[in-house]
Amino acid sequence: MTFRFVHAADLHLDTPFEGLRRLSPLVAEAAQDASLDAFDALVALAIDRGAAFVLFAGDIYDGPERGTRAQIRFLRGLERLDERGIQSFVAHGNHDPVVSGWSAIRAWPPRVTVFGHQSVGSVPVEVGGKELATVHGISFGSRAVTENLALRFKRSGAGFQVGLLHCNVGGDPNHDLYSPCTVDDLRDFGLDYWALGHIHARRVLHEGDPWVVYPGNLQGRSPKPSELGPKGAVIVEVDGGTAAAPEFIELDRVRFEQVLVDIAGLGDLADAQKALRDAGRELQQESADRSLLLRGVLTGGGPLHTDLRREGVVKELLRSLRDEEGEVLPFVWWDRVEDVTRPEVDFDTLKGRGDFLAEVLALAEEVDADVEARRVFAEDHLANLPGARLQRLVGELPNAAGEAAWRTAVDRAVDLLLEDGAA
Repeated sequence: MTFRFVHAADLHLDTPFEGLRRLSPLVAEAAQDASLDAFDALVALAIDRGAAFVLFAGDIYDGPERGTRAQIRFLRGLERLDERGIQSFVAHGNHDPVVSGWSAIRAWPPRVTVFGHQSVGSVPVEVGGKELATVHGISFGSRAVTENLALRFKRSGAGFQVGLLHCNVGGDPNHDLYSPCTVDDLRDFGLDYWALGHIHARRVLHEGDPWVVYPGNLQGRSPKPSELGPKGAVIVEVDGGTAAAPEFIELDRVRFEQVLVDIAGLGDLADAQKALRDAGRELQQESADRSLLLRGVLTGGGPLHTDLRREGVVKELLRSLRDEEGEVLPFVWWDRVEDVTRPEVDFDTLKGRGDFLAEVLALAEEVDADVEARRVFAEDHLANLPGARLQRLVGELPNAAGEAAWRTAVDRAVDLLLEDGAA
């Protein structure tokens, strides 16, 4: 038998955006409603695609003192699913634990299962009197759950087997080490699909037998690297007990993006403003005309570096971008512009000097030629740097192993070495 289900996590309903400067009234209002509107889109997706059930893998709300508006909106969405015969399964996470949380909702629709925190619950999914699957799940009782909750799961019941869990697989350093486990742990229990939450970046940690999947959060919340780019949920097709690859569906309503512009070849500040503006508008077209919250990063070297270092110039550049975009929906709002440029440098001359800086550039060129080498270098040398220090060095880069980010990091290294006279 063929059926499908939707897997979402980390909704953080009605949470304010973080790490932003003062927003205009229009942008602030859209930002406040973004997570709720994304949830409504999730409900519509499940109905439109005829899902048998929907999985919510924790952090439905942003904190134990859950907002009334968020809870009522969540209830109304589950009511719509219930009316269409779609089951919903909810596991609470570290932001919305069961025991220390407050609930304004006393009763849920019949087809809604909210898993408790004391033991793993197992609930069948039935359609037309036929049992399609069994969903196993457990919630966080308190915020700081350090037990490996995955060890409580086991295969039971009939059909396709799903584990619903909020956890940190592999000790991701960017998220709290709650309910820590490994991929090997999850492979040991005979389940077919692990629907995970807690990590906001979308990841497939194991492909088949079982699938181990983080869908990422439903709506970006800040300019942090894990919050950038498309956000949404995954839909999974199951045929004869075997799941196909999860299909990611973009559901976010306001998207965080970062724009990197190299100043090499730009003649003046008007060129820089135009390059940023054009890159922002191109991103909006690629984002199906969603509203965007952007941070611009000016990189590279050239004569324009001197102009950008003049007091107040970057702030005026930001103001000019905002004025030109205006305030219309869908909006493009520039949150800030950062200058990480350097004076114009002749790299060929530097590489031929035979000193320490030349050695650094030779290593950078060697690593740059290999994507895997860039990834390993970033993990080995950047992962352990404190976030604040890393940001001061190379800015907020969405992917330290990416080509643009790597180029920025090399430029900044050269700049720092020239400034310190270490060359």
